[in-house]
Amino acid sequence: MASGTDVKVEFDPKNMPFRRLGPSGLRVPVFSLGGWLTLGGTVIGDPVKDIIKTAFDNGINMFDTAEAYAKGKSEVEMGRVIKELGLRRTDLVVTTKLFWGLRSGPNDGGLSRKHIIEGTKECLERLGLDYVDVIFAHRPDVSVPMEEIVRAFNWVIEKGWAFYWATSEWSAYDIEEAQHIATKLGLHGPIAEQCQHNMFHRERPEKEYRPLYKKYQLGTTVFSALASGLLTGKYNAGIPEGTRFSTHANFFKGTVDSLQKEEGLTKIRKVNELSVLAEQELGCTITHLALAWVAKNPNTSTVILGASKPEQVLDNLKALDVIPKLTPEIMDKIEAILENQPAAPPTFGRPALDLHGRL
Repeated sequence: MASGTDVKVEFDPKNMPFRRLGPSGLRVPVFSLGGWLTLGGTVIGDPVKDIIKTAFDNGINMFDTAEAYAKGKSEVEMGRVIKELGLRRTDLVVTTKLFWGLRSGPNDGGLSRKHIIEGTKECLERLGLDYVDVIFAHRPDVSVPMEEIVRAFNWVIEKGWAFYWATSEWSAYDIEEAQHIATKLGLHGPIAEQCQHNMFHRERPEKEYRPLYKKYQLGTTVFSALASGLLTGKYNAGIPEGTRFSTHANFFKGTVDSLQKEEGLTKIRKVNELSVLAEQELGCTITHLALAWVAKNPNTSTVILGASKPEQVLDNLKALDVIPKLTPEIMDKIEAILENQPAAPPTFGRPALDLHGRL
């Protein structure tokens, strides 16, 4: 972390668009960089610096990690690189997540007040930072009263260790309960949900969370926008060496096995059809189309990119040019291929309201 004369690199957002993170005033880039499975895991040392510098030089100033990523090494590597590159702390949006912890003690994980507070302190130590911008509850914890969770994250905010708190892979019911308690107690509720959202995973982000977007202006920080690489087309003819499904074979075993079954073969067929659409009508790859498709959603605050080399970051950012090309006509063609748009809530025969009025 650098300040004043220690700053070595000035941030230039280039052509990166920025959005508010949920209802907050915090501005985040449409594309951010995450460390899951890569930074501190399969990628260590100078290559981490190359990836983060490439992202920063091209308008990405938001970096996401978690205590559980590579058993804390992701935070260590990210913090080291931020310091070595001489990045100004105020130029950055750094987020991390709590839940699994690094040890097996009864209070070394979950969302008890004890782990939220002690876990946050350990995250900051590994990152080498005084604070993170957003601290996420990496999963819900049904064994802890929600009031304790809400109060603990607010305590972390009041101590200045984080500016906001958010959730990851929580149900709409859990988020609603947290918001209700926060409102009742006059505390800060979660501002965002880090969820999986891609062309093959839509029900939760597009249907289950729908009331939360309207009621709380909740924003999403999307992971797995490429369905762990399936939406790049790289797995259409098998599992290439060096890919995510190969280097993390045990973790993705269920997914890999499913590709040989009817559901998986249907997905591969759709990937091929989407690839043709992307190339012939948009002049891009399916990777760019899939990323742009998620980014186009108005409830998406940022799409978290994963990269094992700098070239992947640069290639993924080409999706920025595709977003404005996703016209209603193109979106309809995508839906015709996917055939999985979540159903709208039933109206039980009530006529539609005037689209130009308040819905």
